[in-house]
Amino acid sequence: METVQKKPVRLIAAVCNNNGIGKDGKMPWNLPSEFQYFLKTVTTVSRPGKMNLMIWGKRCWQSHPETTFPLANALHVVLSTKLKTVPDHAHFLCQDLESAVRLASQPPLADLIETIWIIGGTQVYEHALKHPWCDLVYLTDIMADFECDVFFPEFDRGLFKLQENFSGVPSGIQEENGIKYKCQVFKREIGDAV
Repeated sequence: METVQKKPVRLIAAVCNNNGIGKDGKMPWNLPSEFQYFLKTVTTVSRPGKMNLMIWGKRCWQSHPETTFPLANALHVVLSTKLKTVPDHAHFLCQDLESAVRLASQPPLADLIETIWIIGGTQVYEHALKHPWCDLVYLTDIMADFECDVFFPEFDRGLFKLQENFSGVPSGIQEENGIKYKCQVFKREIGDAV
């Protein structure tokens, strides 16, 4: 039987007042420093030679500007049941979240991958929030109203608790281009059951 190395599954998103995350395939806001924080978070590894696996839904992948790639220390999986070939700049194509997580936790990638990052969209986030390995949700609160057509799913804030002063996360309210935002991390509370 193949050995499975459990990997942390983490979600990252920026959401405005109505939980919106996108409009017409684009970010509704322009916050370069928040985007730099996103990039730094998903590309940080504990030592050279390690990589993170980023999981993208097909539409989310297609909506990102090509100038985003390549990203340091990152391998990309695109989820799709329709695509037959791996999209440009991506490394893998999987049909669902579970097969992408399995890819990262079994040979040959198991020793290379540190963290699995869920980049979106809505359905991928929904599945990831239910995944037993999901431990953290990095959620930037964009403190403004934007018209959106894609939304971050509701999640159990009793199960995922807001953390104070989380390492590597800017504290307090930031402001850029007249828009206030707050970088937050929610951690899954592990019960007594093992």
